[in-house]
Amino acid sequence: MNYTEELTKAMTWLGQQPDTIFLGQNVIYGGNAMHQTLQGVPNHKIIELPVAEEMQLGMSIGLTLTGKCVISIYPRFDFLLLAVNQLVNHLDKLEEFTNKEYETHVIIRVGIGATSPMNPGVQHSGDYTEAFRKLLKMPVVKLDMPELIMPVYLNAYTRGKSTLIIEDMNLYA
Repeated sequence: MNYTEELTKAMTWLGQQPDTIFLGQNVIYGGNAMHQTLQGVPNHKIIELPVAEEMQLGMSIGLTLTGKCVISIYPRFDFLLLAVNQLVNHLDKLEEFTNKEYETHVIIRVGIGATSPMNPGVQHSGDYTEAFRKLLKMPVVKLDMPELIMPVYLNAYTRGKSTLIIEDMNLYA
């Protein structure tokens, strides 16, 4: 299977889990390549949001506190920069500052924007993997080969902790 097929397989599997919910921009109505990987996820498990990145991660944190495993989708790494406050100061440290009273299970899907066949410009194709590895205690995993996709998403789900997973949109079919 190619990169996109593996992502679709992983999202379909996640969509079959009883405690998952997906949210983000263009997740129901399309408009980016990540949308096509959600074809096997039931629509009742997907929440379409406006462009409000920090609010999206705040909602993800709130939903995970109700027992959900939240798959929070950011189609561009550059957009996740707008949610760094929620990510670094809240999601990544919530278990620590609540003495493990609250645990978080958010799987953040973020894409490094494709530069081909059309280059969207520097504000849509940044790769901040190393910076986020330095900022966060949670695992930060970059998917650079299709065979990593399913094991990484399975691990992110089964370990029951928050994870940042980075996809390279240049590898989408």
